[in-house]
Amino acid sequence: MDLLITGGRLVSGGRADLLVDRGRIAAIGSFPAAGAAQVIDATGLVVAPGFVDGHRHVWQAPLRGIGADMTLPEYLAVVQGRALAAMGPAEVRRATLLGAAEALDAGITTVLDFNNTTRTPEHTDAVLDAYATAGLRAVVGHGNPDDQRDVERVAGLRGRVTGAVAVFGTAWGSFDDALRQIDLARRLGVIATMHAAGGPGSPIEQLHEAGALGPHLHLVHVNGMTEEQAKLLAGTGTGVTVTPVVEATMGHGRSPWSTFLAAGGRAGLGTDVPVNAPPDLFEPLRDTLRSHRLSTGAMHPAAGLLPAITADSARAIGLGDHVGAIATGMRADLVLLGGLAHLPESADLAGAVVTTLGPADVHTVIVDGRIRKSEGRLVDLDLAALRRLCHTESD
Repeated sequence: MDLLITGGRLVSGGRADLLVDRGRIAAIGSFPAAGAAQVIDATGLVVAPGFVDGHRHVWQAPLRGIGADMTLPEYLAVVQGRALAAMGPAEVRRATLLGAAEALDAGITTVLDFNNTTRTPEHTDAVLDAYATAGLRAVVGHGNPDDQRDVERVAGLRGRVTGAVAVFGTAWGSFDDALRQIDLARRLGVIATMHAAGGPGSPIEQLHEAGALGPHLHLVHVNGMTEEQAKLLAGTGTGVTVTPVVEATMGHGRSPWSTFLAAGGRAGLGTDVPVNAPPDLFEPLRDTLRSHRLSTGAMHPAAGLLPAITADSARAIGLGDHVGAIATGMRADLVLLGGLAHLPESADLAGAVVTTLGPADVHTVIVDGRIRKSEGRLVDLDLAALRRLCHTESD
């Protein structure tokens, strides 16, 4: 066996060792250390599934903090306009590497990268090289669906990095274009990930009439989602990711997480853009918990939110059979969390993670059975150096 994690407390409750072999969780139980090539003593730590960020523009990491008061039109002009136009392949690689490092540092083992930079095959190569170096699991949403050859190349990836088609949605293009891009993704056997609004003027009903809803489609934001629209999405198994921090900060509208839940759906969470939001999932978790409790007037269990950054998020982006849970046969994407060693055996560990922990409590991060962060420090990446390099370039 490649790796043994011993002495930890599972976030779901109880204690168990995990055996990892060739990137998968091979067994869960109690095992001697002699049978593993590498051993992690997780005494005092909580063992949880690696966090899954269902929507992130990873290349924007060097722009962190520039848009505290940005409106959407300003964001489109400054970030998606001038900043994006200045990004050559070398800049894209470094920016993606920084974004991947920030994700890993925060316990995120998987991102759906809604990638705006894949304008040329050389830009795409830079993105893929960055993920190969970082060791982060990524679903790369190709942002240039009209370059079918390059889209097909990314869609054909198998392993830790896989492909998707990034659809900007009807607010930036025609419905026919969106439908064509969704159909391309279906034919290539990958998901289409699409920005969408809810409420009046939303494309949800039109997509349903066209037969385009389903697990092959992943909708992001969907602020203002109505009960009827929520039922359509939940009933068809369409993936949904909410990015509540950015949506509230930029005034996109109320979070649809509660509405979707009431219809039987389970939305994942994402970070979206670092220009005005932290690069971790702890704040979106707590924002969603607070908003849900306030809107329902009920004490929804805090532990019930953890799947929004693990199993539910993985399912929304088409990886529910591979990551997001601690189970035999799943990929060994795991995070070990500190700060809770004092809690008794009967404690609600998942609820404590949701309500009290943060990036500083991320002790160890494992992706595909490989240790990417150990004892609070990234193993193969120098986060401070990457920040200095990228921020010097952006001056």
